[in-house]
Amino acid sequence: MKKYVFRRYSSEYQKFYKLEKMRLRKVLKSAKIEHVGSTALAGLGGKGILDILIGVPKNKIRKIKEKLEDAGYEFRKSAGTPDRLFFRKDYSYKKSKRRVHLHLTAVNSKDWKDLISFRDYLKRHPEAVQQYEHIKKEAVRKAHGEGEIYRKHKQKFIKYILHRSKMPLQKPGTRHIC
Repeated sequence: MKKYVFRRYSSEYQKFYKLEKMRLRKVLKSAKIEHVGSTALAGLGGKGILDILIGVPKNKIRKIKEKLEDAGYEFRKSAGTPDRLFFRKDYSYKKSKRRVHLHLTAVNSKDWKDLISFRDYLKRHPEAVQQYEHIKKEAVRKAHGEGEIYRKHKQKFIKYILHRSKMPLQKPGTRHIC
């Protein structure tokens, strides 16, 4: 599966998320499960990888990690952060291959809040979605398949949006895109 290819948004992402959430619910009864990343935002193109944020109490992370591994999700130590564990799984879905990324963290951790804030800001600001899509297309062109280059190219915009998401609401008609 070629990972760093730009794909147009598809309404299938929402259906795929609902299916994956049902699978996760069978394993994780009380975890918070949120659809994040590009596939969570109608109209935003990207890599076409489904990103799911899973929030649990901090003292349950080790137990949930084991449950996810037992359910077939591949833990990727090098892809996470100290406060967010990363997993992936590939599926065949409607005659194509689909990839799921899971991000496991403590509910209300900084990583939890940042991922939700970024998603919610973009949902409220369609002009930021357009700008982010442009940046993602540039990132794919520049990265030539290198994940570190792809992520680094997006980082300035992501930091800017996270900063904007924490600011008080602006008066109607004011612009705030970088």
